[in-house]
Amino acid sequence: MLHMSLLFSPITMRGLTLPNRIVIAPMCQFSAVDGCATDWHLIHLGHLALSGAGLLVLEATAVEPEGRISSSCLGLYTDAQEAALARVLAVVRRYSTMPLGIQLSHAGRKASIKSPNALGPVDTREWQTVGPSPVAFAVDRRAPQELDRTGMERVIDSFAQAARRAARLGFDMIEIHSAHGYLLSSFLSPIANRRTDDYGGSLQARMRFPLEVFQGLRAAWPADRPLGVRCNGTDWHAEGITPDEAVAYAAALRDLGCDFVDVSTGGNTITEVPIEPGYQVPFSAKVRREAEVPTRAVGLIRDPHHAEAILQRGEADMIALGRGILNEPRWPWHAAEELGATVEVPHPYRRAGTRAGLPTRDHIPVTPPAKDTTVAQVQGARCT
Repeated sequence: MLHMSLLFSPITMRGLTLPNRIVIAPMCQFSAVDGCATDWHLIHLGHLALSGAGLLVLEATAVEPEGRISSSCLGLYTDAQEAALARVLAVVRRYSTMPLGIQLSHAGRKASIKSPNALGPVDTREWQTVGPSPVAFAVDRRAPQELDRTGMERVIDSFAQAARRAARLGFDMIEIHSAHGYLLSSFLSPIANRRTDDYGGSLQARMRFPLEVFQGLRAAWPADRPLGVRCNGTDWHAEGITPDEAVAYAAALRDLGCDFVDVSTGGNTITEVPIEPGYQVPFSAKVRREAEVPTRAVGLIRDPHHAEAILQRGEADMIALGRGILNEPRWPWHAAEELGATVEVPHPYRRAGTRAGLPTRDHIPVTPPAKDTTVAQVQGARCT
């Protein structure tokens, strides 16, 4: 009996069905100008959209100016930013049917860093950061301004407004960034959250603001499109977020209509992390099992058989690739060959497709070869 690869099986969330379970994770490019996507985003997203993955998620995109990690980060809070992104997406969609998602984010106390932009002059503009408490991320960072209730309402509205823009742009899903020590993650972590009001102290209190953001965004986002959250499975620190707290947070999100949780770790403080292939997978497995919510596993997963095993063992529902797919942009093609599956290969690239990855007629989005054309002939075709 032929073994069916889970990695290359479809998965449905609300009105969206992904053709396979390979997700290109959001990766900051530090190449925006005043929050606007540039030609670099066209190249970056365009070539990844030809990879055969099931979903491509755009980088952390700020919902207000103060929420950018740096002044070269993408934003979605102005008409100009929406228009710039629309231009990029129009070209990407012309040549790829891959579903597109976007990660909406607020960097909180980790905002306002010097831009590492390699495509232009370094921008040194800085601004006052915000957070749950006036606790700096590191000794060389300024202390954030503690968010009051007015500030919280502004942030909630900013996430909702960005979601409406994302809907107009036709994104298929949204992932809220609630990990890595950024604003929502810092509210969850006792390392950064020292409040004594209704938004600090117990886990229920620390979850309150992130859950309010989720509810506001869910109400603004079309009901038939999935909404998920990236969160920390641990802070890797005795005073930080614990795996049990991650489960409780995921369960609360599930009850509010969250469709998946992308389980990552760390970032609320500088600490030792035991990095190795799949080092974050156990946290995904725990959240999936105990919170009963679909999860994505991420973190140095580069071997197709490793990715398949994670799914087969029930440790995740999807596999997210970041640096690995930057290093090997056709990873899904090669994984398909390894696992005996098929992915979509663009028509101009047909003759480069591997044996397993070579598209069938159903996968080719343009005119297929003549009926008497063999696979060997397609692979060996040359321009005349």
